[in-house]
Amino acid sequence: MNIAKVDLNLLVYFDVLMRERSVTRAAAQLSITQPAMSNGLKRLRELFNDPILVRTSDGMTPTQRALQLQPVVRDAISRLEAAIQPKSDFDPLTSERTFRIMASDYAESTLLLEVIRQLNQQAPNITLDVITPSDVTFHDVEHGKVDMAINRFEELPLSFHQKVIWYDSFSCVVNKQNPVVKHFTLDKYLKGQHIWVSKTGFGVGVGIDPNEVQKLGWVDLELAKLGRKRHIRVFTRHYHVALQLAREQNLIATLPSRAAKIYKDDSNMVILEPPFDIPPIALKMAWSALLQHDAGHIWLRRLIIDIAKELS
Repeated sequence: MNIAKVDLNLLVYFDVLMRERSVTRAAAQLSITQPAMSNGLKRLRELFNDPILVRTSDGMTPTQRALQLQPVVRDAISRLEAAIQPKSDFDPLTSERTFRIMASDYAESTLLLEVIRQLNQQAPNITLDVITPSDVTFHDVEHGKVDMAINRFEELPLSFHQKVIWYDSFSCVVNKQNPVVKHFTLDKYLKGQHIWVSKTGFGVGVGIDPNEVQKLGWVDLELAKLGRKRHIRVFTRHYHVALQLAREQNLIATLPSRAAKIYKDDSNMVILEPPFDIPPIALKMAWSALLQHDAGHIWLRRLIIDIAKELS
């Protein structure tokens, strides 16, 4: 294929069609008529010798070829946009921008508190809008409606940019009066009563069935490998609730060590190493290719990474 003979506008059409999965919405996004977008899709099909989008019971569904092309085309358009836009430096001292960040309760407690402190010093007019995982979908991030997502993710769309912020081990938090504190063995751990904390990445969470080990996450999967199971009394989606319950009740909270350290100076609490191996988790930052070259976004990403290094 000779690139000189390709209408590069078709790549823009492709990019928007893949995001919107709708000819009507894609046409509205580009401020063109629906027949013009339909014609663009027809030309894309001829160009790539592939249907690109196929109508199914779930709506317009991309083909495997289209999914392979999507991150390549998005990256090319993003680089071109960055190259042709006028250079304008981002000044955090004068910027009045609002950054929307989806963050888990864990990320909020361990990372974003320090980010906010430093924003107050370096960018006093910037606003941070922190959104919970259940309020955000992959499409919100992909379309740039949310600046970034900070959480532990099972998997992310290929079109996303991502960076590991840090790795974290696990700790057990208990009240110092809890009888499990002395000789904290696996048997004592399993005789205790436990608090489970959600690992939800995106979207609305659902109720938990204690018998579905595969859905319970890191701690219970490792116990299952040993042929063991813990008695979970409380399921919560908030690390602070888990820590407070461990403080006030004879319950064991097994959670990432950075969250456990929130109570390291509390004389009523004891932080213990789990009596079995739990692989570390990775806290990641993910964002849309649409924002990859945005000067303000670059500044915020660098700030977050620098803060994470300081906290480590």
